[in-house]
This record gives sequence, C-alpha cells and structure tokens, in this order.
Amino acid sequence: MDLEKATLAGGCFWCTEAIFKRLKGVESVTSGYAGGAIENPSHEDVCSGITGHAEAIQIEFDPKIIPYEKILDVFWATHDPTTLNRQGNDVGTAYRSAIFYHSAKQKQIAEASKEKLEKSGKHKDKIVTTIKPFSNFYKAENYHQNYYANNSSAPYCIFVIDPKIKKLYKEFGDATLK
Repeated sequence: MDLEKATLAGGCFWCTEAIFKRLKGVESVTSGYAGGAIENPSHEDVCSGITGHAEAIQIEFDPKIIPYEKILDVFWATHDPTTLNRQGNDVGTAYRSAIFYHSAKQKQIAEASKEKLEKSGKHKDKIVTTIKPFSNFYKAENYHQNYYANNSSAPYCIFVIDPKIKKLYKEFGDATLK
C-alpha cells in the first residue's frame, strides 16, 4: 500500500482529528503542531503564539481509496476557512486555517480546490486559508491524541465536535465514511 501524507490546520486539532479518523482510506491521523519555527513545542508554547505553529493534523491516507481532492473537500466543509486565526471560540494564530502541501502535485490540487471554493460563492467572506510547503510537524502530547474517542462526553466534544461530525455525515454520507 502506497500511502500519502496530508498536513492540515483547521482550528482545534481535536475537531479535525475526529473528522478525518472517520474517512475510508485514512490509515492514521496524528494531532500536532505545524508551520512554526520552534522545534518540539509544547501545547502551551503553541497557544501562546510565540512559536508560529498551528494546531494541525497529519493524515496518512491511501489515495486509491480517498484522493487528496476528497481530503480537501472534507477539510473545506468542516471548518470556516474565512475566519483569520479563529475557529469558533478558539482564537489565535494556533487556530488558523492552513494547508501544508507535501509535493508540487498537492500544491496544485490545493490551489485549484481553494479557487473552486472561492468561485462557488459558498462563503460571502474571503477565504483566508494559507497554502504553504510542508516544513515540519511535531506530534502533540499524548493526552491530545484520540481526544474525541477518549473524551466524547466532555462538554467541548458534545458542543463543538459532535455538530462537526453530524455535518460530515450529512454532507458526505456512507460512501466516504468508515
């Protein structure tokens, strides 16, 4: 099996991890930090805004089952790409919307996908998602991994993550989901 990687930032990594773990063809999802200048940052460092990192996920996926285009379709549909450094009540550069591409092909697909979304008129505000080359990814602390699966009755999971999962099922249905 030839797996590819995708690295995405769309707000809190607890949310994005819970979403992408549900997709057929996704082999693993790791919560972490990407795009900053400090090596091996802590969650506190990232949230302070001093590292330049965003909360992100790194996905390993089988492109024969789920192409990168579909990964991006889910990414766009499950967060607000028009809010700068914010998703809901999570505010700061750590919660920005970003695509960190791993190849020239991924860059081309990401730019075309963003342009298609901009032209669709789905969002009245400008899309602020950045598309940058992948430079680094640091795995988050263990308590952040599989957060939703391990804490599904926590208020954040109930009020923030559950609605995103419901939206995922409504928009993408059984063909895309595990």
